[in-house]
Amino acid sequence: MADRIIAVINQKGGTGKTTLALNLAAGLARRGSTHLVDADPQRSLSQWVGMASAGAGLPPVAQPGSDLFTTIAQLARTHRYVVVDCPPAVQGDVVAAVLRSVHVALIPVLPSPIDLWASVDMASAVGEARRLNPGLRACLVLNQLETRNALARAMREAVAEFDVPVLQAGMQRRAAYRSAAVEGVSVYGLGKRAQTAVGDMETIIEEVLCL
Repeated sequence: MADRIIAVINQKGGTGKTTLALNLAAGLARRGSTHLVDADPQRSLSQWVGMASAGAGLPPVAQPGSDLFTTIAQLARTHRYVVVDCPPAVQGDVVAAVLRSVHVALIPVLPSPIDLWASVDMASAVGEARRLNPGLRACLVLNQLETRNALARAMREAVAEFDVPVLQAGMQRRAAYRSAAVEGVSVYGLGKRAQTAVGDMETIIEEVLCL
């Protein structure tokens, strides 16, 4: 039985959803058997994994058919961690199936008011999903943070007012995340070039595993 089934979800594109899902899974794979699920019809996650060489260390990825709930349940029986990259939507059967199947939903948010507004509906969707999955835990994950950026600090204060809490850990704005996508690896596969990005992910993972 999986220790953690984690969905990475946001109705707005461009928030770093796939980047978070892949690097999160790569970090979890260093702790135990991990499988990715690409539930996004754009298949960006599958393309990323498909670019990888045999020694890249990326977890395998499944493209579920019509019964996503069954796919997740089967993988959860054979893997310690399952990470689901969700479609950019709130409503619909796919998102509903994911949210009733997972332990944790992570919602990446960019440090901008527009992205914050878009996340309001995500918070509502999580609340609805808890009717069928009362154990569901959800957190916002701030992405592309700049430590000295006043807007980023203001965003932390703003998201504190949400019903969905924000992780203390976040993803800083780093070139390593883009380099990893171009090279078909995770930040863990970039070696010394990505030590700070790996530090971001490790801090996120440790916090998620304590939820």
